[in-house]
Amino acid sequence: MLVLTRKCQEAVVVGAAGGLETLLKVTVLGIDKGKVRLGFEAKDDVPVHRLEVWERICALARIDPSPGTELIFP
Repeated sequence: MLVLTRKCQEAVVVGAAGGLETLLKVTVLGIDKGKVRLGFEAKDDVPVHRLEVWERICALARIDPSPGTELIFP
């Protein structure tokens, strides 16, 4: 697990294997009372879900919810 410290309005970028294409940009929008607001920017074909939603989707599709697993519905 990569652990980073970011201040408000700072971002982290996740790139493709070549490192030049941005797959996901996560920006810290605010921090208040121990809660962090994050903004996610991704291409339309990149799914972004909360973990508990992703796990439900995987359970419905009956697949392994490991990162990088492609969802294929029957």
